[in-house]
Amino acid sequence: MKVLRLPRSKVELGKPLPWNVRDEDGKLLLSKGHVVQTEHQLDQVLERGAFVDAEEVRESARAAESSAVAQPVRPFGLLQAWDKTGADLQALLADVAGPDFPARVEQFALHLIRLLDTHPDIALYRCVRQENAQHYWYGYTHSVHAAVLCVLMARQLQWPAERMLCLAKAALTMNLSIMELQGQMAGQDVPVKDKQREKIGLHPAAAADLLRQAGVKDEEWLGAIEQHHERSDGSGYPKGQKTISEMAVALRVADVFMAKISPRALRAALSPQQAVRQLYAEDAGGPLSTSVVKQFGLYPPGDFVKLASGELAVVVQRTASAKAPIVAAITDAAGHPVQKTVRLDSGDKEHAIVGVVDDKSMLKRLAPERLYGFVPAPKD
Repeated sequence: MKVLRLPRSKVELGKPLPWNVRDEDGKLLLSKGHVVQTEHQLDQVLERGAFVDAEEVRESARAAESSAVAQPVRPFGLLQAWDKTGADLQALLADVAGPDFPARVEQFALHLIRLLDTHPDIALYRCVRQENAQHYWYGYTHSVHAAVLCVLMARQLQWPAERMLCLAKAALTMNLSIMELQGQMAGQDVPVKDKQREKIGLHPAAAADLLRQAGVKDEEWLGAIEQHHERSDGSGYPKGQKTISEMAVALRVADVFMAKISPRALRAALSPQQAVRQLYAEDAGGPLSTSVVKQFGLYPPGDFVKLASGELAVVVQRTASAKAPIVAAITDAAGHPVQKTVRLDSGDKEHAIVGVVDDKSMLKRLAPERLYGFVPAPKD
């Protein structure tokens, strides 16, 4: 494969990349279709050494030339909107010293809530299905996913809307001081280093300090971040506190749960079922762990399951029964891929879920549009 160094002038901010971008070792940095939103993001990619396949460049040029007739512009989709959230959050947090930062965080949190409310099952699908996730973006996507779970938990617990919004803002900013470090650690194939561990231990206080400097005055927001790694038995950090706010505990639950179901270079993701069992054991079946189960179900959207019929399917929609979601079969009874996706009710005996599929390789090539079709994004 012949590669070319990526010129800055070839990247159009706000438009999908027409080719994959890799580092000098061939590792994928940005996939085709990814949208670079800001000059800061572009700087970070170019600093790592950015290259493109010469043949992909030629194919892109040929496709552009052959498209003589302008195609109608398709409306912006919900799945595309979720794809943008990580980069959008990076741009927001990179400008922490800019004007009206607290208000901009609140607007971003409200935007996420609108995306979530448009189609909650798609939001959960995005949290669960991360086979193609790029480690570089881990810190930002993790914060987005944690914020989604925070909103769902708060609603299940019947918190007031204002308090729910405060928890979502805390989730988006809890790791403000280590966002880039999180991406590095997610992608490294060696255990956490001492210097990294030191920064992690300091990050709750450091993040709160940065927020205070940026004008955040909400002590519930700040306190939740300062305490979100503390534990009631005193084994947490950074201060070993035993008296912890309810919001801080909720934030820790969302943070830890989402981290467990996210893949790293050194370890595979836990299944949602494993993560729930661990959460239940720690929380002794309390209201927080119960709220996660109520919102996720036993088989959340995105779970890859085997049916009594022998078909393999992806969970696409929760139902009133935590054990019986709607699924989309992507193979026949013999395990062979099928071209047409069929939705089935796993509450029916012949299509009951009999287990979770461990090998997720088939899902790397599965476009979520095949499961959900086109869903328009909400207008802010």
